Amino acid sequence: MRRRRSRVSNLAAGLLGGVLLAVVCYLIFGGAIPFTGAPYVLKAVFTSETELHIPSEVRIAGVNVGQVVSVNRIRGSAQAGLVTMDIDQDGLPIHADATLNIRPRIFLEGNFYVDLSPGTPAAPYLPSGSTLPAPQTSGPVQLDRVLAALDSNTRTDLQTLLQGIGAALNGPPTAAQDAAQDPSVRGLTGGQALNASLKYSADAFRASAIVNDALLGIQPHDLSGAVKGNEEVLSALAASGSSLPGLVDSFNATMAALASRQQKLAEAVADLPPWLAATDRALGPLNASFVPTQHLAGALIPGVDQLDQTIGTALPWLTQATALMSRADLGGLLSSLTPAVQSTSRSVSSTRTLLGASNQFALCFSHNIVPTGNEVIQDPPVGTGLPVYQEFLQSAVGLAGAAQNFDGNGRYLRASAGGGSDLIQTSPVASSGPLYGNAVLAPLGTRPAWPGQAPVKRRDVPCDENPVPNLNSASTGATP
Repeated sequence: MRRRRSRVSNLAAGLLGGVLLAVVCYLIFGGAIPFTGAPYVLKAVFTSETELHIPSEVRIAGVNVGQVVSVNRIRGSAQAGLVTMDIDQDGLPIHADATLNIRPRIFLEGNFYVDLSPGTPAAPYLPSGSTLPAPQTSGPVQLDRVLAALDSNTRTDLQTLLQGIGAALNGPPTAAQDAAQDPSVRGLTGGQALNASLKYSADAFRASAIVNDALLGIQPHDLSGAVKGNEEVLSALAASGSSLPGLVDSFNATMAALASRQQKLAEAVADLPPWLAATDRALGPLNASFVPTQHLAGALIPGVDQLDQTIGTALPWLTQATALMSRADLGGLLSSLTPAVQSTSRSVSSTRTLLGASNQFALCFSHNIVPTGNEVIQDPPVGTGLPVYQEFLQSAVGLAGAAQNFDGNGRYLRASAGGGSDLIQTSPVASSGPLYGNAVLAPLGTRPAWPGQAPVKRRDVPCDENPVPNLNSASTGATP
């Protein structure tokens, strides 16, 4: 007995074939494979037409790592577009400084692909769904764009520019221009002078090689750091919007102003060779100073390392000093001392006058009074042989003895009247007439003799500038 086979109906077979065909078309035209994880999504903004189609490939160093899933035009722009790409795990990670370039495929492949540079390891990772800005993307340059840029006006301006450059290089210089030039290029056109400068090219290239070697830096990654810094500057310029055209317009105005002063600019350029020669001579000592400067910088590093701790230690002191200087402490004390300080300042001028007078008195005392007190009066036979200051002190003792009474505390000067048979009469005294007296012995004369008037007092001459008195120069006068 034969078993009958079950047959699939034509309707079921047709439905199954339609579903398979739909799945194949879905996968071919960019659909996601079901039951797989969500792909890494990367978006990028392009400011020009991308010429990309779905599913254009995304490559890193020529290896396919993803595909384009959508290209949408940005509203408000005729050419800018937002490209969305799915990146495989082989193309990860992608960093924040990644760049995208749209490049044409080889002739047999046709169309374009996205060349992805995943960025440097030092930059942070980009999460899925991130968007690269326009400064980090670049589109393809088509021949029609180049031809469209070179329109009639542009070609005319380019021709005018080339003709102007040719006239400037081939035109003979005027006498005034020739006089301001270096003697080696006088009488030559601009082109001839440039040709003559080629003999200096070897030295110039050698100096350029030295400069290029110096540009590599002294530490690893110095040059790459400089390039990265320039990239950030150029990216910022590209994202500046209308500011960059304004800068170009200002630069155009600056160049026009320089062109209007061409003669003075040429004279300034002619004065550059001596300045450059002096600069070259100065660079030698400057270069020699770099090594001590590096040593100084190295010696300063330990101090800089300790600066943070020093500042941390000084902060509590500054807090206490601020509180000390407040009005409750030293600030109030200063307020109380202000009147005293003001009075002290007013007394400085009086003190200065007192010190000046004291100085003059000290000079007079040491130059006139002390030598006079130390002088011994030669007056025989009644001379004592003692200095004047000692005779003065002894006379004071004698006066004290003459003035005491029976208890030694008297204040009366006792004198005994006496006299002799010799009558003495002085010369007339002013407003009193002559004086009379009786002497035991006839007087021999008066010492010192009365000169007839008191000595002249000079108040316009300092005391120390007057001569020291000579007490022994007194002369003896006649008897009364």
